[in-house]
Parts: sequence; structure tokens; C-alpha cells
Amino acid sequence: MSKFQLHPQLASDTVLLGELPLSLVLLAKDSQYPWLILVPRQAGIREIHWLSVEQQQQLMHESCAVAQLMETELAADKINVAALGNMVPQLHLHHIARFTTDAAWPAPVWGKLPAQAYAQLGDEVALWRQRLSAIDGFTAVSD
Repeated sequence: MSKFQLHPQLASDTVLLGELPLSLVLLAKDSQYPWLILVPRQAGIREIHWLSVEQQQQLMHESCAVAQLMETELAADKINVAALGNMVPQLHLHHIARFTTDAAWPAPVWGKLPAQAYAQLGDEVALWRQRLSAIDGFTAVSD
């Protein structure tokens, strides 16, 4: 059985914030949208239904906790949650806080505008780690 490894594209496009019981929690390197990604630490998984029933339930629990946190902390108009996997086959769930004032609204964010780097990525990472500490089972991973 193969060992879990984060897909290179996800590793390149994100910063690791920490871990939940099942998933890594990543921050997308695009300052235009508050964008977190959950990646279950299971090797070779591309689809949610490939997870065990217990893992599916845990992933849903983690996803809802992240979405609720984003909604509460950011007063978002909508939280988009998606597991597309067309470009990166490794199972991962996008959580994107959307606002009627954002540059892509109401369209999907993918391909709309080039990613914009955070001016102060370290500050954003610290802020998200602090916010996520409110979720039961979250463990921050230091740089």
C-alpha cells in the first residue's frame, strides 16, 4: 500500500495550515478569495465515495466545521464547497468564501482571474491558524 503524499500541484499552490483528524488544511495562495482546502490523508483516493463510511462522515464533519467557521468569521455571502479533481486527481475539497463584491461574483472563481499573491502571507497564515484553532481536533503545523 502506498503512503499518503500531497499532490505536487496542491503543494505548490497552497500553504499548509494544519491538520484535522482526517484531513490536511491548506490555504490557497490567492488573496482575492478566502480559500481553504481539505485533503484527506489517504493514499490513492480520488473520490469521496472511495473513503470508508466512517471517513466520509469525518470528512463531512470537517468540511462543515470549516465552512461554518468561514461563514462566521468572514460574514461571507456564500461558502462554495467543491470537490472537482479535474486538474488534480487527489481528493480535495475547496472551501471558498464568496462575496457579492468579489471580482468573480457570481461566476465560479476558476479561470476568472490570475491568482494574486498575499502581500503578507505569513500574517494571513497566522490569522487562519488562530481562527482554525476554534475547531475541535485542529492542530496547527508550524512552518
